[in-house]
Amino acid sequence: MRPKIAVHKFSSCDGCQLALLNAGEDLLALSELVEIVHFAEAGYLDDEAEVDIAFVEGSVTTPQEERRIRAIRQRSGRLITLGACATAGGLQALRNLADGEQWMADIYPHPELIAHLPTSTPIADHVPVDFEIWGCPVNTRQVTGAVRSLLSGVMPRVDQEKVCLECKRHNSVCVMVAGGQPCMGPVTNTGCGALCPSVGRGCYACFGPAENVNTASLARRFQTLGMAGAEIGHRFLHINNGAPVFNGEGRRWLEPDHD
Repeated sequence: MRPKIAVHKFSSCDGCQLALLNAGEDLLALSELVEIVHFAEAGYLDDEAEVDIAFVEGSVTTPQEERRIRAIRQRSGRLITLGACATAGGLQALRNLADGEQWMADIYPHPELIAHLPTSTPIADHVPVDFEIWGCPVNTRQVTGAVRSLLSGVMPRVDQEKVCLECKRHNSVCVMVAGGQPCMGPVTNTGCGALCPSVGRGCYACFGPAENVNTASLARRFQTLGMAGAEIGHRFLHINNGAPVFNGEGRRWLEPDHD
């Protein structure tokens, strides 16, 4: 009997699910090894199925999602978070830095009808997570590789290389050293193939914080480039603003004494 897999969506843009669908032939080959029982984006609907591996995209933002993730955890052998929203709250976690209630009042004529939690949080804040796949969106190779590793009875490998190493392999000119542009590459996990620096643009930290990062040093480097405190803070409080090491550094630079 083939292992059963489910892909669940929470508060997100569906980008990570699309990255999995875009695997093309690799996804077809994977489907011969596993039985996909729930993946709404691909047309499989069985949200309450018991599975061996559950992928979860998106953050927990509503009371209904909070209840649902607990139920999914109980029905899943392994639970893997998929992308920045599920692993660190994603862009919607930016509301945690502001007055969320005021935002709701500004947008909706009857905000009292909108069921929402005070914050948007990653899946690991609510249930145990077995493995995290970072990215905005995720790297398709990482997802299929994680499934194949689990089917072989081993935990997937975590790639801890920084984007700067990827730039060196591609012989890309450093956009920060040569061009004076702010770049999060020195503190960011690789996974995108250093896409932004390869076209002359600074990294936005889509794949989250790398191992043993020195965010304070990078922030001071941004300051020498002429960036104000708020600009520096927002560099860290972006796609993966909920990652503790980025969140702490970003908040420090938003304080008035850094202006």
